Amino acid sequence: MDNRLILAVLFLTLSWISVGTYAQTVSTLETPLNRTGCGTQQLCAAQPSNCDPSSGSCFFFSAQQQSGQNFMLGLSGQSAGYIAASLAPNTTLAGNVTTYVCAKNGSAVQFISTFLNNGTLIPTTLNVSSVKGRLNGTTIQCTFDATVPDQATKTINLAIIISSGTFDILTGALGKPDFKFRSGLVDLSNPNATVTNLLSSSATAGIALQQSLMQALLITVGVLGLAIL
Repeated sequence: MDNRLILAVLFLTLSWISVGTYAQTVSTLETPLNRTGCGTQQLCAAQPSNCDPSSGSCFFFSAQQQSGQNFMLGLSGQSAGYIAASLAPNTTLAGNVTTYVCAKNGSAVQFISTFLNNGTLIPTTLNVSSVKGRLNGTTIQCTFDATVPDQATKTINLAIIISSGTFDILTGALGKPDFKFRSGLVDLSNPNATVTNLLSSSATAGIALQQSLMQALLITVGVLGLAIL
């Protein structure tokens, strides 16, 4: 066998072993995720903010505290590859950020626990159980129990990031995450906590600034026109 072919086969085998080591068994999620209990029983984050993942296209994350650092988490979004939820102890995303990945693998959902480090998803072992998933076209949904990163304070303040990216089912490679939602620090244990998408706020502010500059330009042109007349 050609040496290059041997190396290629070895690379693919090692890639699958690596991803498989950190993949979880996924059972079927019978009922689609929805907004039931948002604000009363579970914390919800979404883009658009009022979306219902059971009936529309959007990116959605939910967290319901079970006890201490233990939560039942839900994730929904549209992607031909993967969707992911990251929980960061800071807003700079420094270091290894705990990230849960739900990927589309043919007609099934594959769950992979990872760290997000400098824009790269690195498979690792996290405390996760009871993983369920479902696919509907490009909509990926999953729920799971997880022990979230421990905090020095009594409150569980973490930044929520929802992202999507490519997933190579042959090698198990996860592409660079494209952020869809990014919050400030939020108390996950408080269902009624305000969760704002800072990415959306930045975009809105940029549009508002652009509109203000355009209005100022039009006024200036109008004044100059009158002066010439």
